[in-house]
Amino acid sequence: MHIHNLYVDADGESHFRDVEVAWVEETRSGKLSEHIAATGIIFREVPPTYDLDWHPAPRRQYVINLDAGVEITASDGETRLIGAGEVFLVEDTTGKGHLSKAVDGKLRHAIFVTLA
Repeated sequence: MHIHNLYVDADGESHFRDVEVAWVEETRSGKLSEHIAATGIIFREVPPTYDLDWHPAPRRQYVINLDAGVEITASDGETRLIGAGEVFLVEDTTGKGHLSKAVDGKLRHAIFVTLA
């Protein structure tokens, strides 16, 4: 399982990298990752017209798309379509940030898992 990760470098530029989930335990019901402490969750509904200009993330958080995707552009120019069911870890809380845009004119529901 991989997670898209958007991070910022020392020059304030945001970049993508892929992070593989490390499995630390296997049970009869499946594989488990390590426990990750979170500070809360936020449910979000995003309109199909969503098109947000450059912005840093308000906090470190996992974003889990439930039923539609989002197009994210890092400040280095790389653009990724992060689809329904995919997870991304947003850590570009400083610098120029990123662009976010709805895709396919769809309403999107997402869960934000906020981190310390």
